[in-house]
Amino acid sequence: MKDRDKELIKGIKTPSYVLDERLLIKNLEVLQSIQTKTGAKILLALKGFSMYSVFPLISKYLAGITSSSLFEAKLGKEYMNKEVHIYAPAYRDDEIDEIVSITDHIVFNSIYQYKRFKDKVDRSRREIECGIRINPEYSEVETEIYNPCAINSRLGTRLEDIEGHDLKGISGLHFHTMCEQNSDTLERTLKVVEEKFGRYLKQMKWLNFGGGHHITRDDYDVDKLISLIMHMKNTYDLEVYLEPGEAVALNCGFLVSSVLDIIKNNMDIAILDTSAACHMPDVIEMPYRPHIIDSKLQNQGRHTYRLGGMTCLAGDVIGDYSFDDPLEIGDKLIFTDMAHYTMVKNNMFNGINLPSISIMNDDEIRVIKEFEYEDYKSRL
Repeated sequence: MKDRDKELIKGIKTPSYVLDERLLIKNLEVLQSIQTKTGAKILLALKGFSMYSVFPLISKYLAGITSSSLFEAKLGKEYMNKEVHIYAPAYRDDEIDEIVSITDHIVFNSIYQYKRFKDKVDRSRREIECGIRINPEYSEVETEIYNPCAINSRLGTRLEDIEGHDLKGISGLHFHTMCEQNSDTLERTLKVVEEKFGRYLKQMKWLNFGGGHHITRDDYDVDKLISLIMHMKNTYDLEVYLEPGEAVALNCGFLVSSVLDIIKNNMDIAILDTSAACHMPDVIEMPYRPHIIDSKLQNQGRHTYRLGGMTCLAGDVIGDYSFDDPLEIGDKLIFTDMAHYTMVKNNMFNGINLPSISIMNDDEIRVIKEFEYEDYKSRL
């Protein structure tokens, strides 16, 4: 981060999510170049990033959005207004009519769900393409909570559960088996998909590679991804979709926090005005240790602190960090890579307020949204 940006950040009220518009555009340009070279369509997955104030910008680069619920679909339709896709493990009877009215692609989790709602799709005056999510029973995801192909998974339909069914009316297949992985994982996954579902792919109009592709990461092999897309397009004469959420917003957002107090219990403990439990849940769920600008690993700097949040949860701990200079009350800490899976997953446990949402460019930090007591009250 440039010194000028650090100076801008020092002036903001904390806690605050700050999206760097310049870094977002950099990611979008990478994704757009893949679309241009392959003809594939890349969708923004709202489950990872749904900051709708930048949807008009994203719409200049991507083909549309993919959603996991009626509310996400409505948000994408309202603020992006390009292709609207949806997939959910199951659809509700009291929502399906509205889903049909606003989406272009509906991916069903099972043959049963497709057959149950097929008539509603057929009666629609809109052209809607239906797909089935498949479970190739192959995944390289090591964290079990994120493994969609784990034993007894509820996500997707296995080959044995498709065989014997009439797929008339199904125009595409969808798989999502990856999480923060490179294109070599996709290559091995596609081999399994082809081996198991190749004969069905020849009947399809499109194939959706799902999400989990870390396309905008520095070490990601974009050339391999391009070759894999072209292989599937040329072999099966179908259109290819990808729907990363994380790759769109990867490394382009920050969470800025202030030190509220410093206490000692065998070690120095800094209490911040942010919370792992409320504001960055993946720190606990994944789990992982987010990077802080100008920090070092434990004991690598002269002063080591355990950073904790404001809630009563004993485990609301972000991690142990060291700094060359001692922390003081009021110091601002800048957590990196805090755009995806933060705003979409945060909560108001303990009545802790949510961080404001801001956008940064070369000249300013502009506050987009601030939260108040009424936001907490209205949820209950």
